[in-house]
Amino acid sequence: MWMEVRQVASGDHHDVVAVDPASLPLGAVVTNSGRISAARTPGQSPTTPPFSKDELIGLDDALKDASEKAEVRFSVYIGDLGADPVAGARAQLANAPEPAHGALIAVSPNSKDIAIVSGSNVAGRVNDRVAQLGVTAAVPSFRNGDLIDGIIAALRVMATAAVAP
Repeated sequence: MWMEVRQVASGDHHDVVAVDPASLPLGAVVTNSGRISAARTPGQSPTTPPFSKDELIGLDDALKDASEKAEVRFSVYIGDLGADPVAGARAQLANAPEPAHGALIAVSPNSKDIAIVSGSNVAGRVNDRVAQLGVTAAVPSFRNGDLIDGIIAALRVMATAAVAP
């Protein structure tokens, strides 16, 4: 189901702190990697998560695996990208940790746009060809209304194509 949401997760890793999963708000999970991943719709509290716990865990695992495999800091943004989706994606990447070493898959469900941008230090590996592979991998799931599955497919294909020599 297409829903407008803000940033879901990013491939960044922090020190693990013991957290009681029962104390987390609805829509937040402690992932297998030890990170807290949360989904929220704009203007709403986290009591109405757009994605299931299993979807969030799957996305977090895919981000972690892709980032480690390709040595690129992958992240995902789901939400409005504005009139110029590529410019909107670049603005979101600039806010990500270590943007020069990152690649962002940005999806605007309302306008049905997807933009993939990369930072200057990984642009040679996450280039237009790799981005097109990611879009091609995502589209079938997107058409079936499976946003997370499409993003995970894009991450897997892109990570494989962008592996450092």
